[in-house]
Amino acid sequence: MSLSLRPARIADGPLILAFIQELAAYEQMADQVRATLRDVEGMLFCDHPRAFCDIAEWDQEPIGFAFWFYNLSTFEGRHGIYLEDIYVRPTFRGRGAGLALMAGLARRCLAEGLGRMDWSVLDWNSPARAFYDGLGASEQAQWITRRLSGEALARLASVQPAG
Repeated sequence: MSLSLRPARIADGPLILAFIQELAAYEQMADQVRATLRDVEGMLFCDHPRAFCDIAEWDQEPIGFAFWFYNLSTFEGRHGIYLEDIYVRPTFRGRGAGLALMAGLARRCLAEGLGRMDWSVLDWNSPARAFYDGLGASEQAQWITRRLSGEALARLASVQPAG
């Protein structure tokens, strides 16, 4: 039995969308998934992608993914990686796939001279929080995530500068 990682390919579009839907169901947010196959393929496989995806396989069977993009820190003066989603199918958890996906991104950070890796975790997801704590990740409790979307985003976009 062997675990391997590889970059996503365009043929993985339906698989990646399925992983997104499975993750959303696990996080009790299945009703919030709006992404389509076209969206996934457009994000990952366009001429100049701004998002990337790694696939974990067990004996060549896809079992999980890490969906990520580059962010940056003006304080550090360097880019980093933001891990948007990481997911391993429940029947394959405990075999090292999550660790391998995280370690692969950490290696990428070091190889590319990136300053850090960031991600969010739901406050109720104790298994994930324990996993991340075991990696040595620090909780950024002083930062509160904020989000604009939908009507609020459109309302802000319509604001014109004074003067």
